[in-house]
Amino acid sequence: MRSAAPAFAGGALIGSLGGLIGLGGAEFRLPLLIGPYRFRALEAVILNKAMSLIVVASALPFRAVAVPFATVADHWPVIVNLLAGSLAGAWLGAGWATKLGSKALYRIIAVLLVLIAGALLFGHETGGAHAALTGSWQMIAGVLAGFGIGVVAALMGVAGGELLIPTLVLLFGVDIKLAGSLSLAVSLPTMVVGFARYSRDSAFATLARNKRFVIVMAIGSIVGSFIGGRLLGLVSSSVLLPVLALILVLSSVKVWRHG
Repeated sequence: MRSAAPAFAGGALIGSLGGLIGLGGAEFRLPLLIGPYRFRALEAVILNKAMSLIVVASALPFRAVAVPFATVADHWPVIVNLLAGSLAGAWLGAGWATKLGSKALYRIIAVLLVLIAGALLFGHETGGAHAALTGSWQMIAGVLAGFGIGVVAALMGVAGGELLIPTLVLLFGVDIKLAGSLSLAVSLPTMVVGFARYSRDSAFATLARNKRFVIVMAIGSIVGSFIGGRLLGLVSSSVLLPVLALILVLSSVKVWRHG
């Protein structure tokens, strides 16, 4: 299952699922790494983090066509507000993951998969409107939300778009289209910090051992994301999101039992 063809196929499938809802699909990739590809929990998280970095970095120029970098830069206070929490959360979350026993990490991943499923169902289709908070309260809430998202992203090796986009829309009143690009701007440095923390652990050597697998699967994910993006709108979100949420819940059950 870890040879080139299955790695590319798995990446393409996950990328397509994520592309259909405008996300990278790392939350779906993690159970695949733990299940069919048979990586241990921490190894799967580190590999998922590496692939998420590649996919997110490639998504930034793609989205620049629809949302120019200048528009993203105009919202730098929002980005900085969330990064103030997410960078610390990513560092601490990665540190916790390296210290947890395998069984505990499997259980945490299983619970987080269920939470992500809930975010897909109840947060992804949130309509843009007015900011829930303003002033100092908004800043404090942004730091706290960023910290929590940073922890989750580090523990699962994901970009955290499922949580960042609803936060940007609800807390800051950002348009849903712009929120997708802002989430990438927050995700990339957050993942780099988590990745740097993981590099200090012996389990990081799994990346060198599986470098070819990571590259091939990441390429598959990028291709799949492109295909899923082209198919965006062909499948109703009212049908697609519950199905994807159910996949995550079923995956969480398998990961829990795996632990």
